[in-house]
Amino acid sequence: MEPPRRRFVKRGRYRALIFKTSEQAIGGRSIMRYVSADGRRPAPAGAAVAPPMIRPLPMPFRILLVEDDTRLSTLIAGYLRKNDYEVDTVLHGDAAVPAILSIRPDLVILDVNLPGKDGFEICREARKQYDGVIIMVTARDEPFDELLGLEFGADDYVHKPVEPRILLARIKAQLRRAPARVAESTAPQPERYAFGKFSIDRTDRSVVLPDGSTPDLTSAEFDLLWALVCHAGEVVSRDDLMLQLRGVEFDGLDRTIDGRISKLRRKLRDDASNPQRIKTIRSKGYQFSKHAWE
Repeated sequence: MEPPRRRFVKRGRYRALIFKTSEQAIGGRSIMRYVSADGRRPAPAGAAVAPPMIRPLPMPFRILLVEDDTRLSTLIAGYLRKNDYEVDTVLHGDAAVPAILSIRPDLVILDVNLPGKDGFEICREARKQYDGVIIMVTARDEPFDELLGLEFGADDYVHKPVEPRILLARIKAQLRRAPARVAESTAPQPERYAFGKFSIDRTDRSVVLPDGSTPDLTSAEFDLLWALVCHAGEVVSRDDLMLQLRGVEFDGLDRTIDGRISKLRRKLRDDASNPQRIKTIRSKGYQFSKHAWE
């Protein structure tokens, strides 16, 4: 009879010593007994055996593709999905910045020539609030364009046509180089905040004031309040609020944010003549106070 072959399988503090015999000997069955981790002595009777550890699968990276050519967008997105990336697509330049700020992808593939805002403008705006990777892709081959894209915050600049495998390699290289930055930009945000007796919950879009009342906020007012609460104690500029909530820059004239702030103060029972809950920081923006909710 063929001599038994043996291998060790770790089970908690002990390893299972498995004797593999030939099929002719005992029907291919495995005989198992437990020995100590050093393999020298058997495990005591009744020793606990830990189940094998199952490691969770890593989450796939998420990519936002901004490309107005529908056929090309479909091809690139399909190729990336086959390589285990999650892909969202945007076809119009004006929708790019809001998508970047709401999705918070690990990486953005950004075409330069787009309807509405072009890639340079999108990159410049997005960089104010987005720290993920941006790869610009374009058929334009002027050296100045590449310089402009990199100065506006792009991490890489790729010329069309590009071999899909080359694009994939560049994506992998960028994600390897920026793991900490990607982790920070994609870290899950809290769904609920509480300061003193004030609380706000994004899941059910509810707000509770110190006296237990729940103000009736419009969708736009809630979004504005949430944007301020996420940066409680910090000054948030009108420009940042306009970009985050409306996807456009503050032109110095638009008073939409100011009007909503006034309504928010009234609904949050803040003193309009001397606001303490949402403060105006002159020439800078607004600040949500952490300590005015007792």
